[in-house]
Amino acid sequence: MLMMRDLKKMFEPESIAVIGASREPNKIGHVILKNLVEGGFSGQVYPVNPSAEIILYQHAFASVKDIPSQVDLAIITTPQKAVLKVLEECGEKGIKNIVIITSGFAEVGNVEDENKVREIAKRYGMAIIGVNCMGFINPYSRVDSVFNPVYKLGRPKAGEIAFISQSGAIGAAVMDLAAKMGVGISLFVSYGNATVVDETDLLEHLYQDKRTKVIAMYIEGVKDGRRFLEVAKKVTKKKPIILIKAGKTEAGVKAAASHTAALAGDYSVYSAAFRQAGIIEVESLTDLFDFSKIFLQPFPKGKRVGIITNGGGIGVLTADQVLLNGLEIAEYKLETKIKLREAMPMHVNITNPLDLAGDADASRFRQALEALYADENVDIIILTPLMQTVHLDPSIIDLIVSYSQKMEKPISVITIGGSYTEQNRALLENGGVPTYTSPYVATKAISKLAWYAGRYGKE
Repeated sequence: MLMMRDLKKMFEPESIAVIGASREPNKIGHVILKNLVEGGFSGQVYPVNPSAEIILYQHAFASVKDIPSQVDLAIITTPQKAVLKVLEECGEKGIKNIVIITSGFAEVGNVEDENKVREIAKRYGMAIIGVNCMGFINPYSRVDSVFNPVYKLGRPKAGEIAFISQSGAIGAAVMDLAAKMGVGISLFVSYGNATVVDETDLLEHLYQDKRTKVIAMYIEGVKDGRRFLEVAKKVTKKKPIILIKAGKTEAGVKAAASHTAALAGDYSVYSAAFRQAGIIEVESLTDLFDFSKIFLQPFPKGKRVGIITNGGGIGVLTADQVLLNGLEIAEYKLETKIKLREAMPMHVNITNPLDLAGDADASRFRQALEALYADENVDIIILTPLMQTVHLDPSIIDLIVSYSQKMEKPISVITIGGSYTEQNRALLENGGVPTYTSPYVATKAISKLAWYAGRYGKE
């Protein structure tokens, strides 16, 4: 187990050695080196390969011990049989932070070598992420140890959601989705077998990380359940944890053991512990993504929802889901109703949901938003604009983003449609507005935000 202070230099290094760097474009060591060199990392990068002198215009070293300067982080991509020797050399070099991408350890029954990794780490005081992992992405320090090429896997922009994943493949899928939708991350870590640095160590680090406001997690098991529960209880009082647990069935438990050597355990015990710690557990990867982004909105003072739409049917569906998810339909104040009646044409009924009708333009949406934003009986605003209507132009995007950025009430948008709608949805997400493609998902996410605000918002 490691103290939080050990991980800051891990994620914000000034120098990196890529051990197993290769001249062959299809090798992991080449891709990682390329991502660092071309990805904007401002520190020094040292390729390590005994069979090469120059790789990607960088001078290569035969051994990490030959590097003349201090190295803050070593990324090991060598074949499994070379890992222990290389790790020992890193220890002799004085490198304290290591990422071991290489697999072939306890997840395939090779417990002996994994124990040796742990022993070397203890002897030299190393923090190690892995073995059998994808590494991490820190968009702030521009460190990218993920071995997927950038043209295949999008890299999210800098933001405020941290994502911890025991599985590299799961992490990659969520990162790709975040990049596509313009959702920013503060840190992504794939930690694999958790040989040294485990999920609880990462929680401790993110608890102190000022850039992280929300923590999303994919786990298959935990190394130390008691410590995890203790730390999670502390973290959730300050930052929400959105978590998906794999290995809920007998088949899933067996798969987890062969995937990351995880002790998946009895799911009912895990689920009870999550509730006790205040962790928000979700059932799908899309929920993990969709729930996390709603927590970047301000906390609502209550659970009364105002719905604005230009399509009656979608407004009715949203109202149903508001109530089914334990939220309330807001009753507008009298002055709000008067203000809306004076501003709206007669064919618009002043009700909640507020259906602005199919001929609504951005100006009508602005008047509605202004009124509900000022109404103390409305805690949360959901907009369901049908982007395909003739009268809505791109100014609706700027309008919604501007109100969302006031950060006084949470605002979310439900958009349903094809490519044109999806383009607008991406623009909203880039502007910091959480968007959803169904009332069901949107209201589920909002209900969790309201629950968390009620439990921890005043602490």
